[in-house]
Amino acid sequence: MSKKQTFEEAFKRLEEIAALLDSGETPLEESMKLYEEGMKLIKICSEKLEQAEQKIRKLSEKADGSFEETDFEPLPE
Repeated sequence: MSKKQTFEEAFKRLEEIAALLDSGETPLEESMKLYEEGMKLIKICSEKLEQAEQKIRKLSEKADGSFEETDFEPLPE
């Protein structure tokens, strides 16, 4: 992971790691390394999603029929 990964690259690798760990055929030592790599990838993906969310803007229609641009606010969890 020396170069900056795109969200798609990180997510694909995360899926690969999940499949390897789910198979149950990976030795413990390797599983621990994969788990650690997976945690780093989760952080990368989360940060990239957060950055994208901050860039998203939405258009809201006002009562007079005009539109205004507002910041995106995700629904509460």
